[in-house]
Amino acid sequence: MTANWVVFEQGTTLGQIGSEGGCILRDDEYKDEARITLEKDGQTAPFSITCGISGWMCHTRFFSTLSEAEMAYIQMQEAIVTIVELIPYKTDAELEQKMRQVENAISHFVECFP
Repeated sequence: MTANWVVFEQGTTLGQIGSEGGCILRDDEYKDEARITLEKDGQTAPFSITCGISGWMCHTRFFSTLSEAEMAYIQMQEAIVTIVELIPYKTDAELEQKMRQVENAISHFVECFP
């Protein structure tokens, strides 16, 4: 598994209905700050990935095949870790500049993973 991702809520969400109306196949979290979920047979597409960073963003992508979705899941996990690690503490002396870096990284993420 990428970085220090752990199974969300010890796997209790697996097999449940996700935000896209599909069955949750994978559901992981990173440092209690980010979450990524893979669903099958949702309302919009055969497979979907929804990810979010607490207080920053929520983003969903749709896929035709499981193999495409699984590959994207891993790539997205790596990119999310990069963003989370940029988030500054509120006491950081360069808070405004670092907040802009996070915002730019999120914009780049959405462009790379439309």
